[in-house]
Amino acid sequence: MSNTTPKSAITPRRDEDFPEWYQQVIRAAELAEPSDVRGCMVIRPWGYGIWENMQRQLDGMFRATGHRNAYFPLFIPLSYFAKEAEHVEGFAKECAVVTHTRLEVDADGKMKPASPLTEPLVIRPTSETIIGASYARWVQSYRDLPILINQWANVVRWEMRPRLFLRTTEFLWQEGHTVHETEAEARAEARLILDIYERFARDHLALPVFSGEKSESERFPGAVQTLTIEAMVQDRKAIQAGTSHFLGQNFSRASGIQFQNRQGKQEFGWTTSWGVTTRLIGTAVMMHGDDDGAVLPPRIAPTQIVILPIAPKEQTRAAVLETCDKVAVRLGESRYADAPIEVFVDRRDLGGGVKNWEWIKKGVPLRVEIGPRDLEKDSVELSRRDQPVKAKESMPMEEFVARAPEILASIQDSLYARAKKFRDANTRVIDSKEDFYDFFTSKNPSKPEIHGGFALAHWNGSREIEEQIKNDLKVTIRVIPLDDSSEPGQCIFTGERSARRVIWAKAY
Repeated sequence: MSNTTPKSAITPRRDEDFPEWYQQVIRAAELAEPSDVRGCMVIRPWGYGIWENMQRQLDGMFRATGHRNAYFPLFIPLSYFAKEAEHVEGFAKECAVVTHTRLEVDADGKMKPASPLTEPLVIRPTSETIIGASYARWVQSYRDLPILINQWANVVRWEMRPRLFLRTTEFLWQEGHTVHETEAEARAEARLILDIYERFARDHLALPVFSGEKSESERFPGAVQTLTIEAMVQDRKAIQAGTSHFLGQNFSRASGIQFQNRQGKQEFGWTTSWGVTTRLIGTAVMMHGDDDGAVLPPRIAPTQIVILPIAPKEQTRAAVLETCDKVAVRLGESRYADAPIEVFVDRRDLGGGVKNWEWIKKGVPLRVEIGPRDLEKDSVELSRRDQPVKAKESMPMEEFVARAPEILASIQDSLYARAKKFRDANTRVIDSKEDFYDFFTSKNPSKPEIHGGFALAHWNGSREIEEQIKNDLKVTIRVIPLDDSSEPGQCIFTGERSARRVIWAKAY
């Protein structure tokens, strides 16, 4: 038997160095690259194409539930933050602050800021305070409610340890901000958005997620309740993939969002905010990628089918390209997941092997080769990205064109099934402190192997226990499930009463 490991396109492999594997996949797939501004990234067209698909699809889900888009300023006066003490404390260390306008040349010929601002401006880390100022003007009566607004924007949170897509100083997101007449309506809104995020993760990104509530210490600053979806990636760590916050009346009081209620009395509005970010791209790459590069779910892939003409001889080139174009047109007339199929004919003057590997690394769902022999047989050679890269299937051209939507759906389903199987295999019910510590402790502390996962364990609700576990193991409570399957028990750390199991994990 040979001991040689099969060669892969990405070095190192996932099991050798997962964080470095991830960085190399992002580079090889041409998704993004670090920019000259520390902590920021350049999102390249392939990566931005994924974001545009996510944006369009999520936006449709928001609009279907009555939400509309607007745009609010990038700059927020410092005094706006001061109104909501808990909120500003939560974001203080991450804020980028503009203190001057105008540049002038000093005596040494160097540019320097010239005019101090009368009030510093914070570049938005999130927009509750600036949007609240507008809502305070717009809301006078219960008849003005609800306000259901979303914005697609960039935000800045100063990041000390950047990682492309997962944590960058500037990133893209959507942030929804709503105002309601009653507490019940606002809580229902937060749940509605959580359900949209869960459905989007499952049906579009092929990500199985656990959904529920954050513990008090993990809540959004200033929120009464934070709801979350948590995904597991292939190094068995959790990624917070989307959050929806019930803010009570905290921000309404700070911003003065008041209305005359049905009894003619003044009342503060009940607000929510919610968001997902470009972090979802990194999550999908970390969950579905393999040692040859990215693997994209068809619903979010910028190109779903790439056609590779195989025409080494000049005399057959025109016929091969003509057939490729005809197939592309017919595929583009087909629909998958309520949209035309995205097809690209790669006509570049490059070797077939080079082109093929480029698309493998990019994670395009379906690669289709058409060459002179295929023309003779009236067939195509298919390669699915959810199967081994060397696997090929020959199929009659007519059959392929007819079945393309079904094949894309099959790839989408198989990626979800694979991810769910992986998550379930690495989710464990744990009933003792000793087993809990074993589960989250590496066997090789100097170069930790991939270990741990999601632990379902009882907890007494104490913040001190959370802090202790975080300090000891870098493990946090990711989500407190909201479903009805709660079974009371004993906290595995103190022996005290516990209302239900919560999900613990190491996280990005």
